[in-house]
Amino acid sequence: MKQIAFLGECMIELNGAPFGTMHQTFGGDALNSAVYLARASQQKIAVNFVTALGMDSLSEGMIKHWQDEGIHTHLVLRDPAHQPGLYLIQLDEQGERTFLYWRNDSAARYMVCHPDFFSVIQSLQQMDVIYLSGISLAILPADDREILLNLLAELAAQGKTIVFDSNYRPALWESVAETQACYQKLLSFTSLALVTDDDEGNLWGNKSVTEIMTRLKRSGVKEAIVKVGAAGCYYQNLVQGMPIEQVPTDPVGKVVDTTAAGDAFNAGFLAGYLTDCSVQQAIKMGHGLAGIVIQHKGAIIPISATKTITDSFF
Repeated sequence: MKQIAFLGECMIELNGAPFGTMHQTFGGDALNSAVYLARASQQKIAVNFVTALGMDSLSEGMIKHWQDEGIHTHLVLRDPAHQPGLYLIQLDEQGERTFLYWRNDSAARYMVCHPDFFSVIQSLQQMDVIYLSGISLAILPADDREILLNLLAELAAQGKTIVFDSNYRPALWESVAETQACYQKLLSFTSLALVTDDDEGNLWGNKSVTEIMTRLKRSGVKEAIVKVGAAGCYYQNLVQGMPIEQVPTDPVGKVVDTTAAGDAFNAGFLAGYLTDCSVQQAIKMGHGLAGIVIQHKGAIIPISATKTITDSFF
């Protein structure tokens, strides 16, 4: 059984109308993917989550929920001085969302400088795959970010598969130049890049999938998927130099909330990719799972809503 570690932040999620009805749960891009991968793989992949939380009841509740999902939580650090961050999702009539965040002093921001992070490093050496996103990097102080990048480079040199979802959020970075330098270092040892055309255009100015793939290959990435929303995605093995392949999505009747669509796609794809399915089948798994998620509100939808499609994966 392969072992994957997701590095990132999980926050308290409020979903609804300001001063109106609110639904409270939790979410975060790497955590969302970890949850959906645990569901989709049905215990055929050992899913671990690496983060820092507080000692408060909300932190305790999140850990319990993750365990109920089948996620291993022994790499979740506890910080008595900080608590989880919080975000509010607001939806328009088309299901598109805007976010408000309160995360500047969250426990996850201090994960790398936590006194027990050394034990996490030792555990990461036992993993087959390490997954992180641009947000996983952006929330860290610059010095801690550099420490993490150096650690990941060492793990890649040991043969670990590094999976990177670029998930570019400009408000979390000091400048475009800072983001590009950080991403470029990580991409130089990334095995699989999961990016979107919008993010790549905003950060790098790439105007086509071909431009994106060319730049990722030049950066050192081995395989890449470029997600293009409702049109599906494009895949290319950059080492073998195979042609770019488009895999479309199936139509979705009604889009309710696009929150975590990309996270769900990543999880569905990895469920197949890490269990030796063909790339095409793995992508279809990703599309199928994302298509279910966007028909419900919130980042983490009820497990009953994903059961039919996750049961069909294996």
